[in-house]
Amino acid sequence: MKRLIVNADDFGLSISVNDGIVRAHTDGIVTSTSLMVRQPAAEAAAAAARTLPGLSVGLHVDIAEWERHGDAWRTLYEWAAPDDPEAVRTEVQAQLERFERLLGRMPTHLDSHQHLHRSEPLRSTLLAIASTQSIPVRHYSPARYCGAFYAQGRSGDAHLGAISPDALAGTIQSLMDPLTELCCHPAAGPVPMSTYDAERLVELQSLCHPAVRKVATAGEVVLVGFGDQRRARAVA
Repeated sequence: MKRLIVNADDFGLSISVNDGIVRAHTDGIVTSTSLMVRQPAAEAAAAAARTLPGLSVGLHVDIAEWERHGDAWRTLYEWAAPDDPEAVRTEVQAQLERFERLLGRMPTHLDSHQHLHRSEPLRSTLLAIASTQSIPVRHYSPARYCGAFYAQGRSGDAHLGAISPDALAGTIQSLMDPLTELCCHPAAGPVPMSTYDAERLVELQSLCHPAVRKVATAGEVVLVGFGDQRRARAVA
């Protein structure tokens, strides 16, 4: 039996992202999401999450964002200097505290915007929290990360075929690991503050497509959330 976590990133980025993630959970296959506590719709996202007990909610640590500009990357914003260990630790702690104020509990999992925690100093900061709080961290937990359901190349060009219902169903059918985290970025409308915009609505349509739901609930696959995994470990 293969267990699949379908995690939607960027919860709280905008109302349209929130609406897309909620719909992808209630009408589709999303089981988990990661909250950006510093973004404009974070409070609305937390309010929505409180009405959805089956939706696992983790912290999407948001240190900075970059976009491709020609042959180089340029910074869109920074909450802390990404290469300053003390600044990063302080910012992560502030985001954790805000998460707890919004949700009334610790996150079910940790990851980061644009995978910044694959590098230092954010990697060590999150792994230290994971060690003391028993919180799984993306790329460093038993769940194998799958980023195949994404429609943008490193140069910013769109590949919508990668997020079609057929592509998503095929990805799910090809899963080999006992536990996989499949990442997604749905939205119910435009997200003009994001360089990944129109693709989000296509993702939502695929995540809610009947053929995808059928594959994701077939006998060989069990949809779970990060919260389910924590409860299972607690019982064991």
